[in-house]
Amino acid sequence: MNFLIITHVLHKYSQGRFYAYGPYVREMNLWLKYVDKVIIVAPLDNNSTPGSIDISYENNRISFRRIPKFDVLSIKSLARTVLLLPLIIFQVVVGMIRADHIHLRCPGNVGLIGCIIQIFFPLKKKTAKYASNWDWSIKQPWSYRLQQRILRNTFLTRNMTVLVYGEWPDRTKNIKPFFTASYSVNDRLPVTKKPLKDGVKLAFVGTLTPNKSPLAGIEVIRDLTARGINADITYCGEGPERKLLEQKTAEYGLTDRVKLLGNVDSEKVKEVLIQSHFLIFLSRSEGWPKAVSEAMWWGCIPITTPISCVPWMLDNGARGELVNGNIQTIASLVEEYFSHQERFNIKSEKAMQWSREYTLERFEEEIHSFI
Repeated sequence: MNFLIITHVLHKYSQGRFYAYGPYVREMNLWLKYVDKVIIVAPLDNNSTPGSIDISYENNRISFRRIPKFDVLSIKSLARTVLLLPLIIFQVVVGMIRADHIHLRCPGNVGLIGCIIQIFFPLKKKTAKYASNWDWSIKQPWSYRLQQRILRNTFLTRNMTVLVYGEWPDRTKNIKPFFTASYSVNDRLPVTKKPLKDGVKLAFVGTLTPNKSPLAGIEVIRDLTARGINADITYCGEGPERKLLEQKTAEYGLTDRVKLLGNVDSEKVKEVLIQSHFLIFLSRSEGWPKAVSEAMWWGCIPITTPISCVPWMLDNGARGELVNGNIQTIASLVEEYFSHQERFNIKSEKAMQWSREYTLERFEEEIHSFI
């Protein structure tokens, strides 16, 4: 089988292998276990070496059809994109002609072109992974909306399974609720948390960007400290907000209560989540927030915004806390758990039981069924 991937993800080439962003390649390697040859239509940077977050495809029978990076964020970039379109369309069309299975990675500029061109290949078997928020009630870029409209239209989009995160009431027959997995059945290890009275431990996992609201964690620690509650927070991740976090930590006199670990490997994240009672995750946009599902796996209760499929993941609050981002509200929630240990234990166990249904083995089985 010739399996075609159409994606906006930037690739790199080194020592005879193609590399790209680790979490994306890690998932694609599961798809590619069941195919003979791979065609990739994507941007390729020949001048950079793979970074620490990049990994290589395990399938080495790859035919790479390079396209330039492009966007429509300015008049200049729009004009450049118009000039590049014939080449991009040519590469996508050739890939689709040669493919037995077409796989689109959406949303994205390349995914949009793939969505449009796949209309002219109604007999080809196809899948699309929509790795962002499918919620129609929120404001999204016009290009995202267009991709959603094409993918959900069963007249324009035929012979395709569209994988979206979470359960949505208005889905068409080609839309299938999906998930992402981080851990194996072998990782279903028992977890014992220290009592909250011994010190409340909070965690943040993700990039330190304004979109993720990392400063909220320090503000919560400040509020809890003022209430006389012994609490600390550990950050796993790096980003432009780090300097602000360091400044606020010093300004609030919380240097002994805030740890900024930077980018760490999955084993360190696991260790932090096992030790932590709560995940503070006030993101403004997500697809499937792995930080939330991974925290739940280790019994770390998410305190998070109700974005994308998160309310479904948390069963509308039965397995975690849905908040609007108000710091005093979050601190009050933690304080209430502090006074009611058994309530924490029950919700922690519910979170763990739910998350541990979504294993890597189940993930791979689902993927295999689509090929």
